[in-house]
Amino acid sequence: MRSLIVGILAALCAVPVTAQNSAPSGSQQDQTPVFRKNVNVVNLFFTVKGKHGALVPGLTRDEFEVFEDGKPQTIKYFSAVSNQPLTLGILVDSSGSMQNMLPEEKIVAGDFLRQVITDKDLAFIISFDISVDLLQDLTSDVHMLRQGLERARINVGGGSSGVPGIGQGPIPVSRPKGTLLYDGVYLAADEVLSKQVGRKAMIVLTDGVDQGSRMRLRDAIEAAQKSDAICYVLLISDPHWGSDSHEMSQMTEQTGGRLITVNNPDKLSKAFKEISDELRSQYNIGYTPTNDKHDGSFRKVEVKSKQGYKIQARKGYYAPVD
Repeated sequence: MRSLIVGILAALCAVPVTAQNSAPSGSQQDQTPVFRKNVNVVNLFFTVKGKHGALVPGLTRDEFEVFEDGKPQTIKYFSAVSNQPLTLGILVDSSGSMQNMLPEEKIVAGDFLRQVITDKDLAFIISFDISVDLLQDLTSDVHMLRQGLERARINVGGGSSGVPGIGQGPIPVSRPKGTLLYDGVYLAADEVLSKQVGRKAMIVLTDGVDQGSRMRLRDAIEAAQKSDAICYVLLISDPHWGSDSHEMSQMTEQTGGRLITVNNPDKLSKAFKEISDELRSQYNIGYTPTNDKHDGSFRKVEVKSKQGYKIQARKGYYAPVD
């Protein structure tokens, strides 16, 4: 069940590299036309909202402009992508601070998957605490995904040998308590999502506090950007533990997602519905950048609405490397 053991250890010991050009073998997403970086096309998925935050459907190519590093780009591809296949990761914080919230998280996340995942979509489940564990690998089987959620357990260590896969899971840490939040996001992006094509997103249920990760916040954001994954964070706050929204705001803003604060379990369903609606109401723009250098540099990207609508999109991408 913890099939990421070898890949995780290798990923944490190596310098992150772009791994975007491989298509999923045997994937259910092979039938959807996609743009890949090896043909030098930048692919942007985004949502459009009005003055009061309502989603705006039915817009056309001519109503948008795209800028890379401040320079206008020519839009070559445009579509509404509500029906395109989706690869989705659910990341569940199972550290001690989530003790009171985890049971409700499992129920609501399971219902969300049942409503969102179709036969052409793929999803996976990861938990993170003192280790990062793959509870369910990529599948479109909602029953298996819900079983994966059920396997999430609060883990604060104690008595563990520290050997990967024994007690602590695939990532041993030097201290008995921790929340490997950044490691979890990094691994979800680098080990799973980077190997998929098309629409990609991850939803992180956490209080936003990282303790003990080997990766830093910027490493997690970079991995998500390189994998073209949108990050949503449901910031779940237990009054006895508190929460930290600053870093999570950076991660969601940079990747085109959103931070949603959930003060009590009753608001989880509403938060998941908001994410579901956004994923079903995305637009897609593709363009060939005027800067054709394959130097691995970060390029700032901005999508603008000519009508002044708010655009929720990632802030940039990493150029390919020859």
